[in-house]
Amino acid sequence: MGQRKTETPWSMVVIFCVLLLTSNFLVSFSAAKHLQNHTMTRTQLPNRFGSSLVFPVRGDIYPNGYFYAIIYIGNPPRPYYLDIDTGSNLTWVQCAAASSAKLLKAPNNPYKPNNNALFCKDPLCAFIDPPTNYPCKAPNDQCDYEVHYADYGSSLGVLVRDSFPLRFTNGSVYRPTLAFGCGYDQEFSGPFPPPYVDGVLGLGNSKSSILSQLRGFGLTRNVIGHCFGSQGRGFLFFGDDLLPPGLVWAPMLYNSLNHYMLGPVDLLFGGKPSVAKGLNVVFDSGSTYTYLNPKAYQAVLSMIKTTLTGTPLTVVEDGNLPVCWKGANPFGSIDAIKNNFRPLVLSFTKSKNNVAFQLAPEAYLLVTSRGNVCLGILNGADAELGNLNVIGDISLQDKLVVYDNERQMIGWTPSNCNNIPNS
Repeated sequence: MGQRKTETPWSMVVIFCVLLLTSNFLVSFSAAKHLQNHTMTRTQLPNRFGSSLVFPVRGDIYPNGYFYAIIYIGNPPRPYYLDIDTGSNLTWVQCAAASSAKLLKAPNNPYKPNNNALFCKDPLCAFIDPPTNYPCKAPNDQCDYEVHYADYGSSLGVLVRDSFPLRFTNGSVYRPTLAFGCGYDQEFSGPFPPPYVDGVLGLGNSKSSILSQLRGFGLTRNVIGHCFGSQGRGFLFFGDDLLPPGLVWAPMLYNSLNHYMLGPVDLLFGGKPSVAKGLNVVFDSGSTYTYLNPKAYQAVLSMIKTTLTGTPLTVVEDGNLPVCWKGANPFGSIDAIKNNFRPLVLSFTKSKNNVAFQLAPEAYLLVTSRGNVCLGILNGADAELGNLNVIGDISLQDKLVVYDNERQMIGWTPSNCNNIPNS
């Protein structure tokens, strides 16, 4: 569901739909229709629950606006930089399926398919929700997908299977054959360039996700953890044997889009309650910024402005973020200005253990290249999110956040994200 934001985009509120391919791409994959899925090479994997995978992470909130992991695919394995998105389900990479493929600028060469497309009869294809006007017409049709993001980006392609060489924390190495999207037609019509990546790592809880497939092979439990450091480094892990003590846990709320939703929460600012109460929030690493519904946004903005009364900060326009302030001199970091602001707290009202998600000023503010400070909380109405409230990367920084799909819980704790667990 991740919205790739105001600065540089990629993901939010994801809609999957199956479309017919053009004749060029049908020709490109025509040989794949002579293969049977069960004949594809797969590693025979024993149950290895308890083992985990760890991936280093790079990225930032400003100026790039995304965090990515390097995933290796194929034989020989080739690296792909994938935007980490807990708000969508399908993993896809840019794909050289035909000479007429529409590809965005990316750090690595596009993936080259090799007669490895999935058919509509493949059980996994059923979890790529088709629109009623483009259903699979025959079992041996290829399983196509189209995914749209609210930042005006999209990817059209076909599902394929290939090997993913993986080294687990217990020392074992496997090459499971996993399904993912081969995107031959990427569009982006937003006002800013898309992230400089090869595709998207969709980590939602659908059975189409990479992690759900690994869980199906018995390789690791369906648990995700990420730690995005404010200094541009961090890590991502799959599995449950790296969980530290001290995590604060809250139960996930069921929703049909497989979003990581929590609630209800009340918003407190500087320890004082606001009119924003009973909110459901979605944790979405595909969104650079945090979005609140219009009522909650106006309430928080009003309280921030009241707090700044009498300070030397004045309102200024700065780039693409709507609310910014300047001081007498340019700010070099958040540390130079954060004492003028107050913490924001998401208080879980139905929790018996006073569960809260703490947002220090550095978890909702950023300093721009002009030395101004800007609010990284945006009005969800501007992104056409309706009443949806999204906790994005700016508020997830310097925290270990864990999505335990086995127990349907989300946990978090402050963390030094530079300390990558042994992999």
